[in-house]
Amino acid sequence: MSITNILLMLIVIISAAAGLTYFLNKNQNAEVEQEIEKDEKTYTLETMRDYIKKRLDEITKVNLYDIGLSEEELKRRKSKKYALKKALKGCTYGDVNDKKYVKELIADLLSQEYGVDETNISAAIPFDMPSLLTSQDKFDILIYVYKKEFGYEALTQLIKRYNLATLKYILGETKPCYVITEDEINDIYEKEQIVLTFQDKLEVVVQRIYQHYKGYSSIDEIRDMNIDGVSGGVSGLPESFLSQVAQTDGDYLDQVAEHKVPRACDSIWIFFQGKSIRLAFLSFGTESELKRVCQNIYKYNNPGQLSDTNGYKINEMKDGSRVVVVRPSMSETWAFFVRKFDVKRATVEQWTGETPGKEEAIDLLKYLVKGARITSITGEQGCGKTTLLMGMIENIYETMNLRITETAFELHLRKVYPTRNILSMRETDTIAGQECLDVQKKTDGSVNIIGEVATDPVASWMIQSAQVASKFTLFTHHAKTFPDLVTALRNSMLRAGVFRNEKTAEEQVVQVLNFDIHLSKDFRGKRFIQRVTECIPIVDDLTYDHDYKGEKTMDGKMEKFFQNATTYFSKVTDQKLYEYRNILEYVDGGYVITNKISDKNLEDMRANMDESDVEGFDEFIEKHWGKQMKKTKRAKIEG
Repeated sequence: MSITNILLMLIVIISAAAGLTYFLNKNQNAEVEQEIEKDEKTYTLETMRDYIKKRLDEITKVNLYDIGLSEEELKRRKSKKYALKKALKGCTYGDVNDKKYVKELIADLLSQEYGVDETNISAAIPFDMPSLLTSQDKFDILIYVYKKEFGYEALTQLIKRYNLATLKYILGETKPCYVITEDEINDIYEKEQIVLTFQDKLEVVVQRIYQHYKGYSSIDEIRDMNIDGVSGGVSGLPESFLSQVAQTDGDYLDQVAEHKVPRACDSIWIFFQGKSIRLAFLSFGTESELKRVCQNIYKYNNPGQLSDTNGYKINEMKDGSRVVVVRPSMSETWAFFVRKFDVKRATVEQWTGETPGKEEAIDLLKYLVKGARITSITGEQGCGKTTLLMGMIENIYETMNLRITETAFELHLRKVYPTRNILSMRETDTIAGQECLDVQKKTDGSVNIIGEVATDPVASWMIQSAQVASKFTLFTHHAKTFPDLVTALRNSMLRAGVFRNEKTAEEQVVQVLNFDIHLSKDFRGKRFIQRVTECIPIVDDLTYDHDYKGEKTMDGKMEKFFQNATTYFSKVTDQKLYEYRNILEYVDGGYVITNKISDKNLEDMRANMDESDVEGFDEFIEKHWGKQMKKTKRAKIEG
């Protein structure tokens, strides 16, 4: 080999070595740059949420038959894939078990695949620097810590411990209101002195990712708590207003941009022990996020599409919560209302609390139910009608079958009484409420319960069921006074076309209705029984005198004629069809038994009670009204 060839080979080798060195150095620098970039951006909440979306989408859409798995492994992977798809669907309906499953999977993906650890998790939420935490960060941490100790009572315990459900003045307001402010959350967080482990931090981050992916944004954990309800989009400025103001008032728009004026998407309220409390420290962030929550929160059991032509939906969630969603153009903003009913704690004793005289009130309500009295529960929205109705059902004899008619399933009595004969029905888009009632008449029911008499047809069903379809009926209504209740039911009967004469319709109402329990709520949110009223129909004892033919003189005949004419006009004009009197009243902060129940109702109530209850009922009567009429012989109840 010549010297020239050797030199050429050396030149090639040196050039290759130099190129390789340059390439390796370049890659090394790129890896360093990539590592720096990873440290700064990869572990933010938005980036990790995008990764989780993509990863779960891959898991649920992968074709397992193309991987070449063994039969056993294929079966196992298919089962896991099905379970994940089911959980991803179920968690959007409010199923806490599916939510837990999805969150556990997200935690595994972040810690095992994505590389989240103690050093980089603070890039998502600055746990180690409290001054950088937002009020939502602090609230999420507080709820997580309290939930570990108190479960779904976490929010209740937090509010009670720091006395947050009180009237207070806030900056810019001239009147007190129920609100929990950002300053209060900051103070509570500072007082708690919370120390979190890495697992705790990971759980908080996972919850934040989950609630913006499959959950209900900032209200996701709040909705699961044992409170009366939560709503959003019900205060603040709507987007349509902002677009109008932008052209005329730039300063006002700047205030909105700086969050000095709340927007509709900043509106989050909870309903807690009869009080509507605004959570001023929480927000959905954007109008699109509020819209996303509204579009997802009502979807359980496929109730149909919420559209501009069908601008509202009433439905229930997986856990039995009632949800109402409205949207533009029907409403000025997107808004939702979730109402929760704690069936396990719905007892008359729990409802009356520690109010003086509660024993008398509890006994009276118990005997009204055991005595099979047709009873209405009236009052304004949020005063506890449905909760009290649930509690009263506990006193219905086990031998009686319950048939329930509701607009949306709310009572869920089978959860409390799984061994009792109970069936609930509701009208649908294709099945009218009257058809439900006709079916119920053929289902051997003893007690008919109507969740809410809010429309004319429902009032008609109530009167029908009370007359012929059941032993007795319980229902709720929004009337303010007892005459208002009678008038409202009478007018509903007329509008529904059941009767054409006002007097006849009113007669039917007062003959059916026995008692009204009216609930009230003061401005501080305290709920109480304002009165229990008995309806006493007045028997028309005016009769016509047909003996005018026996009169011999014209004067005698004319006198008989005018007597009959007077009787006629008394019957067809403003004749009083009923009177009412309060049996129990709320006086000076306590319950007081007042007037005696009519003898007719006392007799009928005894006839429907068993021997042990009759004895207690008689003692109740004697205690409050002295010795009454002699006990009538109880009617024997067959079957």
